[in-house]
Amino acid sequence: MTLLAINNLSVSIHDTPILRDVSLRINRGEILAITGESGSGKSMTALAVMQLLPTGATAGGQIRLGPDDLNTLPESTLCALRGKAMGMVFQEPMTALNPVHTIGAQVAETIRIHTNTNAQEAQILARETLARVGLPADQFPLDRYPHQLSGGQRQRVVIAMAIALGPKLLIADEPTTALDVTTQAQILDLLVTLTREDNMGLLLITHDLAVVAQHADRIAVMRRGEIVETGPTQAVLRACQHPYTKMLFEASSHQVQLPPAPDPAPVPLLVAQNLQRSYKLPRVRLFQKPKFNPAVRDVSFSLARGERLGLVGESGCGKSTLTRALLGLEPLQGGRITLDGQDVYAQGTASHAVRRRIQVVFQDPFGSFNPRHTVGRLITEPFHLLERHPKGPERHQAICDALRAVGLKPEDATRYIHEFSGGQRQRIAIARALIIRPDLIIFDEAVSALDVSVRAQILDMLAELCASHSLTYLFISHDLSVVRSITDRVLVMQHGEIVEEGMTESVFTDPKHNYTRMLIEAAPQLPV
Repeated sequence: MTLLAINNLSVSIHDTPILRDVSLRINRGEILAITGESGSGKSMTALAVMQLLPTGATAGGQIRLGPDDLNTLPESTLCALRGKAMGMVFQEPMTALNPVHTIGAQVAETIRIHTNTNAQEAQILARETLARVGLPADQFPLDRYPHQLSGGQRQRVVIAMAIALGPKLLIADEPTTALDVTTQAQILDLLVTLTREDNMGLLLITHDLAVVAQHADRIAVMRRGEIVETGPTQAVLRACQHPYTKMLFEASSHQVQLPPAPDPAPVPLLVAQNLQRSYKLPRVRLFQKPKFNPAVRDVSFSLARGERLGLVGESGCGKSTLTRALLGLEPLQGGRITLDGQDVYAQGTASHAVRRRIQVVFQDPFGSFNPRHTVGRLITEPFHLLERHPKGPERHQAICDALRAVGLKPEDATRYIHEFSGGQRQRIAIARALIIRPDLIIFDEAVSALDVSVRAQILDMLAELCASHSLTYLFISHDLSVVRSITDRVLVMQHGEIVEEGMTESVFTDPKHNYTRMLIEAAPQLPV
């Protein structure tokens, strides 16, 4: 039985066409995945179904949820449908949740808005719904706030709000993009279970074809506002008909050709010995001694010049704390970090000379740039770490060389960061790290938010830079397929400890630790 029928949907914003003749069907108990690159129209389709299009948007065509044509309903009727007949799970749960309200109050609010339930009954239903999505009362009381939960737990709260009243249709817009592989698997399994148990229709929006392959019944591939291919998931992925679908599939399974790593020097470039870092927990009672939460426990590893080292693990395992310690942004409570045999943080803070030798590329390039400055000024920020600042023609040449090295044009130096796509911004972030030729670059989830095709381009560019610039880097990611293709050696981190390390291919093909096996098994796989 057809639950949602979209017929010839077209959307324009200020006369600019966004969606063109989109037609889709979702049955009860069925999972339809919409996939494609950023800007293809996936999220706009979801917003059109929810009737939450931005100001200035006009829609044509028909969107039927059961007997109702949503395009013709008044706003008062739509408000009654949202949350009750159709729910939505957004990509970033912290943005979707109110930080000053408890999780119980937020789930209960959904129930009270759409029913005549009193406050006490709403709290009971909220407790039952949270338990159903994997947040039991003994571990997650209703008075918890969003900031007290992990990313995966916050996403479960958002799912609880969306399903509290048993909607017919659930829309999940990139619900697992920023989550590690085990949390991603748990959230996706939860969505599938809820869909089957409640006989809902699930519209799953994602750019990850491996996720689609394992969980969707049917797939619709979008490009530039149009559906270019649709059909049963396995049939489409095993025999892609449209060139764009073939490109997405090839990019998703793309393997980077890294140049051979040079022979290790007698003295490693970076050595971390017995690193320890704990955080003081708030006191439970006034005169009670505070407890400490160990984030990094006795971590030791080395990195040779020219080597590409990976670091993987779930959220909360200590990857970010370890990164900040290596950058000198987090004081250590034990252990030692040496660079070319010299203790770099003996005085507690890093000198300009040390900071010049270690640069970092963050996950969100836009958040790490000043939007008021031109690209030329942004990528030359590290020049203040040099003893002699390049000026005049020398500075201009350094900018041109850095931009060319990452596949951009010298003319881009006069533009602003908002004028670039996500992949181009990440290239600019790499150019900024590269411009002073550091000895070590730390990539902190540098490609996790990118489309599969853009990610493949960035990884190929890194391989080219390894050949041309002899890059040494520490690549931190929760995406195991990326780490496998872009590193020589890998460290696996759990609860602040390195539980396994070795050559990347050896660890992935023959993992020794149970935790490593669990990570590999949780990672979604494309059909062969």
